[in-house]
Amino acid sequence: MKMVFEELAPRFERDTGNRLAVSLGPSLQLEKRLLEGEPADVAIVTGPGAKELVSHGKIVAGSVVAVARSLIGVAVAKGAPRPDLSSVEGFKRALLAAKSIALSKPVGGGASGAHMAKVFEQLGIAGAIATKAKYGAGGAAGLAGLVVLRGEADIGIQQMAELMAVSGIDVVGPLPADIQSATMFTAGIPTSASHPDAGRAAIDFLTTPAAKSVIKAKGLEPA
Repeated sequence: MKMVFEELAPRFERDTGNRLAVSLGPSLQLEKRLLEGEPADVAIVTGPGAKELVSHGKIVAGSVVAVARSLIGVAVAKGAPRPDLSSVEGFKRALLAAKSIALSKPVGGGASGAHMAKVFEQLGIAGAIATKAKYGAGGAAGLAGLVVLRGEADIGIQQMAELMAVSGIDVVGPLPADIQSATMFTAGIPTSASHPDAGRAAIDFLTTPAAKSVIKAKGLEPA
């Protein structure tokens, strides 16, 4: 959602008079911070994460709204050979042929990292991938696309929007459907909110046609 907020935050502030202080991070880390009691007026996390936070009394039940759907994609260096994404077997061959692969961490990173760990096990290549995986530090500075851009990985795998956030690389496309995982980013009002009305205004703003057009342009699918 980083690129979405970079464009939409000034519009929201201009239209409503509110000011946004945006804290970004991998979804699992944000969910952990909220579970541990970090206050916020709005939280945008994964659908399952929002459900868990509601069950723990950290997000107001009934305040949850789906905002955007994200697919996991694949990227390579500009002009580099593109992996075959038309089939799972073709993608598997590309992974095994790559010298290094940039990913989110499977534990404590983004949703894509946890999903890809399961995919590698499913394909029987977890051991081979472990020797060539390059894990980003998390957050905007640790994007898989940046690792590819620096020449430290042949292939980058992360949310499509995160790959598109890095200029100078080629985004090949989404994973094959049989191993794809769609992440629904969901907004809600934390029970710790000091300004819940402003938080609701922010959520309402994200569901307007103008906001949805920006969400789509940044590589996400509006909910």
